[in-house]
Amino acid sequence: MSATRPAASSALPQTTPMSPGLVVLILSLLLGLQPVTTDLYLPALPAMKEGFGATMTQAQLTLSALLLAFGCSQLAWGPLSDRIGRRPVLLIGMVAYTVSALGCALATSMEALILGRMVQGAAMGAGVMCARAIVRDLYKPLEGARVMSKGLSGLGVIACLSAPLGGLLSDWMGWRAAMLALAVFGAATLGLLGWRFSESLAQRNPRATQPGVVLRTWGQILRHPTFITFSVLTAASYGGLFTFLASSSFVFIKVLGLSKTAYGLLMCSMSFAYFLGTFMCRWMLPRLGLRRSVAVAGGMTLLGGTLMGTLALAGVHQGWAIMLPYYIFMLAHGVHQPCGQSGAVGPFPQAAGAASALNGFGMMLVAFGIGAWLGQHMDGTIYPLTLGIWFWSACIALTAWTLVPKYGEPAAT
Repeated sequence: MSATRPAASSALPQTTPMSPGLVVLILSLLLGLQPVTTDLYLPALPAMKEGFGATMTQAQLTLSALLLAFGCSQLAWGPLSDRIGRRPVLLIGMVAYTVSALGCALATSMEALILGRMVQGAAMGAGVMCARAIVRDLYKPLEGARVMSKGLSGLGVIACLSAPLGGLLSDWMGWRAAMLALAVFGAATLGLLGWRFSESLAQRNPRATQPGVVLRTWGQILRHPTFITFSVLTAASYGGLFTFLASSSFVFIKVLGLSKTAYGLLMCSMSFAYFLGTFMCRWMLPRLGLRRSVAVAGGMTLLGGTLMGTLALAGVHQGWAIMLPYYIFMLAHGVHQPCGQSGAVGPFPQAAGAASALNGFGMMLVAFGIGAWLGQHMDGTIYPLTLGIWFWSACIALTAWTLVPKYGEPAAT
């Protein structure tokens, strides 16, 4: 496999190349920051709300504010990493993540917790943004999609463990223990990066953070049809995931009567479906190519969303009627995310950090909107969850069958 080395104006010092296994491990931990930060605390969210006497809107804000900060911060981390390299940005980000996780565990009010989650989200942005940029630093687009799927397989394992662990910790020791677990994860990731991560950016751009350069770079990226196509795909697919994440704990625990531990196991099964989807992605790519793989997955997404929505409207309000269709959705999510994230940055080897940041910002802007909407519309029924996922499944299929066939070949600019 050949590495892509973009030409730019300033070379970084030579470092020891990382083995493929180490690259996948680092990607898994960095990409896994997102599910561990959300999934691990979800089983504790209802108890957190009751403990602080908070409103539903405030409870949703602990998630949506984190994700808005996560998305916005990437707009700064991306150009900065193109200028000074991925390693310093990662180290700064992981220090801030670990400290803010400790602050959340010690929070004495809902307002302090929301503020701590915002800082944590901004720090998380450094890790996830750099993960996508590292793939573009080291691999060409199609190979990058395969490597990204391996990293997202690791994310799937982390997500599988996060929700059950969060349920157990919150049942046994309260929600603060779940927040402390995030600090431990952050410290372990920081240690590995400091010890083994070698700079992946071969050439840095000392002008990357200049306002005029940033605006021109963003304009070039935002006008590129391949970037738009894959960013719409990833945002819609993440929209379906976030709708489930933000509403499922209330639906399954409060409406359907599951325990926190049972809900954690249910979340594990959902993550396992996504994990299998990433393997399906690696099987499909060499046989069908990127565009046809996305098209097939789009059909699966629409099937899952339609089954969930029609069963809900038919009055079948049981856990299996939500989860079985959602497993189909998550299998397809395991195809859309690696293909979409790799495809969005593929045309921009010289600005992978900026492209990764804009792609991530789009996903989190959608997530923030969903969180705000759910905070106003969660009504003690399953409909906001089921009909919301049906809506996003239609958006995904439409993108997969129209834009991706036309613009889905990521040629470098």
